[in-house]
Amino acid sequence: MIRRLLVSSRPLSWVNTAFPFAAAYLLANGSIDAAWIVGTVYFLVPYNLAMYGINDVFDYESDLRNPRKGGVEGALLDPRMHGVTLVAAIVTNAPFLVALVVLGVRHPLSWIVLAVSAFAVGAYSAPGLRFKERPFLDSLTSSTHFVSPAVYGLVLAGAAFTPQLWLLLAAFFLWGIASHAFGAVQDVLPDRDAGIASIATVLGARATVRLAAVAYWIAGVLLLATSWPGPLASVLALPYAVSCGVYWNITDVGSAHANRGWRRFLWLNFATGFVVTLLLIWFALART
Repeated sequence: MIRRLLVSSRPLSWVNTAFPFAAAYLLANGSIDAAWIVGTVYFLVPYNLAMYGINDVFDYESDLRNPRKGGVEGALLDPRMHGVTLVAAIVTNAPFLVALVVLGVRHPLSWIVLAVSAFAVGAYSAPGLRFKERPFLDSLTSSTHFVSPAVYGLVLAGAAFTPQLWLLLAAFFLWGIASHAFGAVQDVLPDRDAGIASIATVLGARATVRLAAVAYWIAGVLLLATSWPGPLASVLALPYAVSCGVYWNITDVGSAHANRGWRRFLWLNFATGFVVTLLLIWFALART
């Protein structure tokens, strides 16, 4: 049971939500404390179990038709695990959320950011809301899943939001929109067969790929206006934009071929994370 829950939480993606919080809070706060530890652990595992576990439960019928599901790109959760997964998501998330609310008493605004983050996790897949089936809102919500931990870390640490910081967050948000949009391309046909709407089913594979590529380019341009060494990070947008560009003229019929690009993204994320870590260390040392 535990193994299946872990698979459902997408271990390969844990760092994508924990790192933004941990880095943002540490840079703003300047030291490791209880809030950093609790927040990092929360955004590492429980947060991802809720985000992906809820998705696996309520997407089961459509996942059966999707050849990508059943591996690192998404669990095909046995129906007998559906109730267990939902309970596990609540049980693992609730204590951390309560603890973070208590730890954020000096910065009440952090409660709002945390609430938005938690709401976006549930709203993306839960029946009645299903933001993932609302074209354009699906990409906005998905990006919120990854950007909100960083915003929460900054607010929880009492950071000053400068114009350069806003540009950095805007670039990160565009990056998230582009990643979700491109990821939706490979599922155009399975989603249409299952009656699921998405940014890609509405725009079509070709237009969605081009939108994603442009969003990456704009994100890179925005990073040029951030505090040093932030402009160096603009180069990191190039591999993603080029990877999208390979599928510039992709058709809906051949949309499944975009899966190769998506798999390449999974590895690009690790390389990008390594470089970003070095840049953050450089930034931290430059301030001392």
